[in-house]
This record gives sequence, C-alpha cells and structure tokens, in this order.
Amino acid sequence: MRHRELAVSGAVEFTPEVYPDERGTFASPYQEGAFIAATGKALFPVAQASRNISRRGVVRGIHYTLIPPGTAKYVYCPAGRVLDYVVDLRAGSPTFGQWEATELSAGNARAVYFPPGVGHAFAALEDDSVVSYLLSAAYRKENELTLSVFDGDLGLELPAGLDPMLSERDAAAPTLGEAAARGLLPEW
Repeated sequence: MRHRELAVSGAVEFTPEVYPDERGTFASPYQEGAFIAATGKALFPVAQASRNISRRGVVRGIHYTLIPPGTAKYVYCPAGRVLDYVVDLRAGSPTFGQWEATELSAGNARAVYFPPGVGHAFAALEDDSVVSYLLSAAYRKENELTLSVFDGDLGLELPAGLDPMLSERDAAAPTLGEAAARGLLPEW
C-alpha cells in the first residue's frame, strides 16, 4: 500500500493495490502495517463505523468536532466517486487554513486519515456514491460543528459543472473567521 502525506499536517492518503480478475476487483483500503509505517502509530480504537450514500452534486461539510480529544476519521469510498477535502482547522497548527482534495472512488480504493481537529468535506461526483467512515468517537450531533465550503478565505475549489446540494445546516455554516471569533476552532 502506498501512502502520501497531505498538505494538512498529520493527514495521510492511502492507496492500496487493486486486484482485478474476471469476477471484479479486490482491495484492502485499510492495512494496519501501512498505517503504522505512515503515521508511527496504530489506528485509533474504532468507536463507530458509519456510511452515507449521496447523489451527484451533494456536498457535505466542512464537518469537525471540538470536544476533547476530538474525533479522528479514516474515510474511503467503496462505491461511486467523490472529491474528498481535508481542511486544517486547528488554531496554531503550522498548516492552519490549508486544505487538499483527493479523489476517492470504488476504482482507486483510496482512503484518507483525518487526525482530530481536521475538517472533512466531500462533493459527490456520481449518483449513489458511498462514503464509509471509521470514527474514534461515537457521533453526537451536538458535538459536530460545520464551516462553510464557500468560505472565500479558505478557497475550496468545488468541481466545475457541479450544482452543489447542501443540508440546511451546511448551507448556513459560518466561515473560518466567524468560527474563530466565536472560539469554535480546535486547538493544535
């Protein structure tokens, strides 16, 4: 399995081998040895596994948690195709405000590790795109915060030709500057 450090400190993209044959393909999006080699530690204890299915154009995020110790995520796309965003929201981080997008798909079997305090968003590029998550803490709606994917200061580049469809909460989300002014950003 190959890995690549992303522009956000501590975030890593993993690309496993995909083995095709006449029946289809086989891949292992998570491999402990590769994770330890890339991060120097084992994956967090998994408290919850979640998934969502999205139509083309759905944009989810930027989601993050403040509650110590925050929530780490390991994310992959077993069906469909998404453009996945890692956004550093940790005040004091050397990569604060930086982001990187990675295409995740059933075909490439890539996965991304998000350390606590790092924001996550994605744009579904195909109908019925599935995003699966391993989470270090159980999801609690009251602990999850969101920032605007349209924040001009962050400058996230959504795919051209996509008509973004957001939840009411994500559409009304504050900017990074507004969240910082309210004390709603995680600390590095």
